[in-house]
Amino acid sequence: MKRIFLVGAFALATATTAFAADLPAPPPVVKTLPPPPMFTWAGLYVGLNGGYGFGRAHWVNSPLGTIGTFSTDGGLAGGTLGGNYQWGQFVIGIEGDLDWQNLRGSQANPPCFAIGGCATSSTWLSTVRARAGFAVNRALVYATGGAAFTSIKAGVAALPHSGSPEPGWTAGAGVEFAMTDNWTAKLEYLYAGFRQTSACAVSSCGGAAPVNVGLNENIVRVGVNYLFNY
Repeated sequence: MKRIFLVGAFALATATTAFAADLPAPPPVVKTLPPPPMFTWAGLYVGLNGGYGFGRAHWVNSPLGTIGTFSTDGGLAGGTLGGNYQWGQFVIGIEGDLDWQNLRGSQANPPCFAIGGCATSSTWLSTVRARAGFAVNRALVYATGGAAFTSIKAGVAALPHSGSPEPGWTAGAGVEFAMTDNWTAKLEYLYAGFRQTSACAVSSCGGAAPVNVGLNENIVRVGVNYLFNY
């Protein structure tokens, strides 16, 4: 009887082992990692920018009307300071910049010829602007606008120019891309317009009456910023 019991137990164990061997292996355990955090544009940033400006100067004299309208152009470069707040995919902020620029232009044909030639230049440009845009992770498309300030220097081409800081306005758009979590690069276009100013006095216009000089400028520039994330 004991021998029969041992034989039965051995047969049952063998059958159980064979059945277990025929069962499919359990699926491997897959460890799911949490998704990487979305990039945020929120925070303060500082940066550098550089580019090219081109526009037109307008010389107007009350008795004579328009004296001259001519092109101005030159390079510019400077620094940027700003801050962003992000709500979902919408980004708003404020940005200021101060650039050295070498914007120049002149005209020698009549009626400017009568006063020795009209010349206009600007050696710096500053803007303070609001920005509002839409972010798709690391890409940001934005519109911008606000106040602008520049130096309008005007005079006879052969004599020193006189001038002073003048306020104006600016508006434009741009695209910015985050290369890393902190470094971003941007391409931007701005239009700036400045009111006419009595910049050409009798002493610097070859005896002519004072002239009102206005200036508009198209600015295309690139920049890099360092973003201090919240």
